[in-house]
Amino acid sequence: MLTRIQELAENLRDRLIEIRRHLHLHPELSAQEHKTAAFVAGVLSSSGLRVTETVGKTGVVAEVIGNGTDKRLLAIRTDMDALPIQELTLLEYASREPGIMHACGHDVHTTVGLGTAMILAQLAKELPGNVRLLFQPAEEIAQGASWMIADGGMDQVTAILSLHVFPSITAGSIGVRYGALTAAADDLEIEIIGESGHGARPHEAIDAIWIASQVITNLQQAISRTQNPLRPMVLSIGQINGGRAPNVIADHVKLLGTVRSLHPETRANLPNWITKIVSSVCDSYGARYHINYRPGVPSVQNDLALSQLVQNAAEEAFGNDRVLVLTEPSLGAEDFSMYLEHAPGMMFRLGVGYKDRALNYPLHHPLFDVDETAIVTGVVTMAYSAYKYWQQGK
Repeated sequence: MLTRIQELAENLRDRLIEIRRHLHLHPELSAQEHKTAAFVAGVLSSSGLRVTETVGKTGVVAEVIGNGTDKRLLAIRTDMDALPIQELTLLEYASREPGIMHACGHDVHTTVGLGTAMILAQLAKELPGNVRLLFQPAEEIAQGASWMIADGGMDQVTAILSLHVFPSITAGSIGVRYGALTAAADDLEIEIIGESGHGARPHEAIDAIWIASQVITNLQQAISRTQNPLRPMVLSIGQINGGRAPNVIADHVKLLGTVRSLHPETRANLPNWITKIVSSVCDSYGARYHINYRPGVPSVQNDLALSQLVQNAAEEAFGNDRVLVLTEPSLGAEDFSMYLEHAPGMMFRLGVGYKDRALNYPLHHPLFDVDETAIVTGVVTMAYSAYKYWQQGK
């Protein structure tokens, strides 16, 4: 079966590159993937698959119907949205949409998902069970997964697989991470409320800007002395809004940030920890405060058995030297974790870096680019892992 999958993938190579370049030329932002979804649905339908559109708003679902001897249902998730970034690559297939770019590789993800669907459609009679392909919108705003789930995308699913491009791994290789792959990502909003006054008489006011600076400093200092260094967390304030004039003491400042953590216990304690620090600073200087801590997506925790399944499948396909077992997680976030609340799953890293380049630009960079030979590697890994899913015990 592996040889057949490899041959089918190789035969699709040119078509898959054509698909990827089309998607790269025409990126769409989160929840606006209308043309992308229509294109994806067309490719899936032409492969003979049953397709449902407008799932999860702008998502697409396709079903590969196996021979029915195994009632387990495997899902494969692919994200489709792009980022609000102006592309600077000057490639002949660079984005034609001003200020929008596939700078996170979702065009590659979508292409691998379509290639996998094409191959599994041809092998359907030899699959003991069914495969559900989820083409998801709005991953970049961490909403699409919940939309797909709400529309029944995970109903009856017993396991789910996904991938994400990784420019620090060269094309032709994949990375497998056991356990935590990505961090939980929560949103933080802190309002500091002081009292306005003349800039020449700060002692008569309560300076919200200065107090906000103390809050930020204390939060960053406290991380190194009150948080377990073996359980990483990051708190970053990315936006500060406050003040009305250069010579007026600000009475109101809003801080907006993100909080990343890997361990559920750490995450559960973070709202109280932040509140204590903010309260201590504000009480010391007579300010009031309001904190809005909004839980976002949890950490992606790769299932042990599925991780071993993907590793074995890739090693059979490409050899042990092209399968890297990753020793460290990422503090980036992925709403793939939402699916894992409904079924065990696994996301692997697809190497897309060029071997002969001194620098492969990172994700979310305007010069981000991929070695397109990685597409076939991704398709073979995903399709063969799907086939092998039914070979492991229930």
